[in-house]
This record gives sequence, C-alpha cells and structure tokens, in this order.
Amino acid sequence: MAGGRWGPLLTALLAARVAVAEEAGPAQAALPEERSWVRPMTASNWTLVMEGEWMLKFYAPWCPSCQQTDSEWETFARNGETLQISVGKVDVIQEPGLSGRFFVTTLPAFFHAKDGIFRRYRGPGIYEDLQNYILEKKWQSVEPLTGWKSPASLTMSGMAGLFSISGKIWVLVIISECFYVPLPRHLSECTEQTRRSEEAHKAEQLQDAEEEKDDSNEEENKDSLVDDEEEKEDLGDEDEAEEDEEEDSAAARVDEERNDAQDQGPLREVQEDGEPEPEEDTPVQPSPADTEVVEDTLRQRKSQHADKGP
Repeated sequence: MAGGRWGPLLTALLAARVAVAEEAGPAQAALPEERSWVRPMTASNWTLVMEGEWMLKFYAPWCPSCQQTDSEWETFARNGETLQISVGKVDVIQEPGLSGRFFVTTLPAFFHAKDGIFRRYRGPGIYEDLQNYILEKKWQSVEPLTGWKSPASLTMSGMAGLFSISGKIWVLVIISECFYVPLPRHLSECTEQTRRSEEAHKAEQLQDAEEEKDDSNEEENKDSLVDDEEEKEDLGDEDEAEEDEEEDSAAARVDEERNDAQDQGPLREVQEDGEPEPEEDTPVQPSPADTEVVEDTLRQRKSQHADKGP
C-alpha cells in the first residue's frame, strides 16, 4: 500500500528532473569553453623560454594580488602575436622547483626573457604597462640576471632541487595534519593536570632552595658578627695587657730609681770626707720632682684602668 501511494509521485519527480536536464544540456553545450592564451610552464618545458622573447608570471592560486592581475595578463597574452612575444605562467604550488630556479620570494613575480637572458620586471601587471615595456624595449635598461643569478646556471639548478625538496616536505606536513588524531578529552585533561602539578612542584623546589640559601646567608652573617666581637675582645685584652706591662715597667723603674738613690747616700758621705770618685762613673741621680711625675703618671693610668672596668 505504501509503495503504491508513493510510486506515482516519485515517477513524476524523476520525469521533471530529466526534462530540466534535457533543457539545460543544449544551452550549456552551446557555450564554447574560453581558450587561455597564457601557456603554463613546468619543470619539463621551461627551457622553451631560452629561445625567443618571453614574459613569465609566477603566481599562487590563493594569492589575492595574483588574482587581480589575471585578466590583465590574459589580455596581454591575447595580443602576444601582435607584440611578437610569448606569455607564460608558473604555479609556484605545483612547480616549487621552478620558483626556486628563478628565486621567487614575492608574488606575483614577473620576468622577461630574450634569447636566454633574463630580467626581472618590477612594474605593475597592467596590460598598458606590459605592452609599453615590450614595444619601447624598456627591458634594455634593466640589469640582466647573469652569472650564478641566471636561472640556467648550476647554482640556480641546485636551488631548484632545494625548493623541490621543501615543497615535498610541505606536502608531507599537510598530509600528517590531515591524519592527526587529537587526544580524547579526558586524556588531554589528565595531561594538563600533570603539567600543572609538575610546574607547582618545580615552583616549590625553587622556593625551598631560596629559603635554604637565605638561612645559610643568615648563619654566615651571625658567624661573622661573632667573629668580629671575639676579635674586638681579643684586641681589648691585648690593650689591657700592654697597659699592665707599661705600668709594671714604670713601677720597676721607680723602684730602681729609689734603690739607686738609697745606694748613693753612703757614696755622698764618702765623697764629703775627701775621697771623690771619677766623674765618669758617677750616675745621674733623679731629682725628687722627676720621681713625683712618674708616680703621678702611674696613679693616672691606674685610675683610667679602674674606670674602664673588667
């Protein structure tokens, strides 16, 4: 029953679609495909530019600036027979080696070739400017790419190989990204937590190391302070010892002077009796004033030592 109810409707829809396709078919067939006058250049046919006069355009399908000059370049190529020049284009994505041979670093890039001598065209990609560049032979005032800079040199051939390898690597990177399978969410969350915990652990270790360093610095400072105090105490003891020695030596000199004075008493009596001694052996007797000065000095030093205390 269900098939019988929907059967006529499906048949009518199919017939309408076929009729639309039959009507659109002849109209599409009547429109001829537009011919491009620009010749694609590849690594296999690029040597054609070594003969005659050529203009080449290096482009990329995704480049907006390249797309803006497409219609102008096509018009220029359409009038190539009148200008007696061949016009070509190079897709740098499809031909990385050829872009390396010409050392193309910016897009779009234009080159002029005349019997194997290449020059870089740096003007705008507008038909009028391109036409005047050929008709007025403005390319003659441009310095040619000679020596190792020439696309036909061995150096540029090696550059072409490097660019070809880099292009293949770029393709492999794109393929690997297509087959890249991201980690499940729970695994990625675990990985993130692990990373955070490791960072926190490292931060704690750094903090502990800084604290230990600070503690060691404090201990060193304390030890240095203790050593300084001990040195001061030792210096104070040495000063006191020196003062004591000076006091002892002064007291000893006073005692010697007193003893000498007592010994000289009998000698004076003998001299008074008429037995003088030679002047050379007579010692110089200290006066009472000198003795008093020495005793005063000793008393002052003792009082100063008592004021300083232990």
